[in-house]
Amino acid sequence: MLKRRHLLAALAAIALTAPALAGPAAAEPAKVSLRLKWLPQAQFAGFYVAAQKGYYKAEGLDLTINPGGPNLLAENLVATGADTFGLSGGSDSVMAARDKGLPVVCIGVSHQVTPFVFVTRKDGPVKTLADFKGRTVTTWFTGANHVLNAILAKEGIRPDEVKIQPQQVSVTPFVDGAVDVATATYYNELYAIQSRMGKENLRTFVAEDYGVTFPRDTLIVSETVLKEKPELVKGFLRASIRGWRNAFADPKGAVDTVMAIAPTLDRAHQEFMLAEVKRLMTAGAAKEKGLFAIDPEAIAKAHDLLLQAKVIGKPVDLKAAFDSRSLDALSSADRQL
Repeated sequence: MLKRRHLLAALAAIALTAPALAGPAAAEPAKVSLRLKWLPQAQFAGFYVAAQKGYYKAEGLDLTINPGGPNLLAENLVATGADTFGLSGGSDSVMAARDKGLPVVCIGVSHQVTPFVFVTRKDGPVKTLADFKGRTVTTWFTGANHVLNAILAKEGIRPDEVKIQPQQVSVTPFVDGAVDVATATYYNELYAIQSRMGKENLRTFVAEDYGVTFPRDTLIVSETVLKEKPELVKGFLRASIRGWRNAFADPKGAVDTVMAIAPTLDRAHQEFMLAEVKRLMTAGAAKEKGLFAIDPEAIAKAHDLLLQAKVIGKPVDLKAAFDSRSLDALSSADRQL
């Protein structure tokens, strides 16, 4: 009798598992990659957290995160198919790429407000924007220069009335007094300058105070991938947002994740960086529409400034260049903090 019960149990187990065994094999995860705009740091924490916690795998994606660098352009790598997704410089670089005929599309914007700020000494000669005239101002000619020129134009100052020079990696020239005004990102150079000079000794000029906003850190994909693999794109966005939500909820754990990849980073700086990135990512349109929101009004204003400055040679089809349909297809719960 005992043997008969064992046999019946075995047959029942086979019956329960037979459909799974006979059915199609589980689909292999899609191999995709994300090209960052710079080396590993807390600026990209949400993506690393999403990968570490298996959020991409849960969406059926086998994601590789590739670091950026000074000689790597995410737009080029995504356009050629070398990378599936990219975190590019910003709305300006997307428009410049489209102007050159590169088939890349922005599917989300990380930094809803301008991440650049212009810094000078509080006790120095530069008190107002008008005081930029004749002064030495350093900036990056990879987008920050457009922000600088735009706010100067608001004051009626021509670029040739200011001694604008390329900015070095180090902030030492500014700290040593060789530069009157330096450009800083809120999350990186500003931290270094404040650490060396004291926040109370600095004066900052913020683009938004002059009606200028350049959304930055744009998520891009090729036209082909967006058209042919819409579910893959939505899965990538859903997992990425989930990663950022987790990073903001557990900043210590997020910094741990980043520093496990780049252990030589300074923890205090990375914690500061993540807090500033959260502020940039949750500002503007993101307050209502959720992370990676694309604000058509902000994009249009940036476009007009770039067209006026002749950064782009002709108007860009903004609806084709900035496509929010993948984000819009996600549930509100999937997009919000």
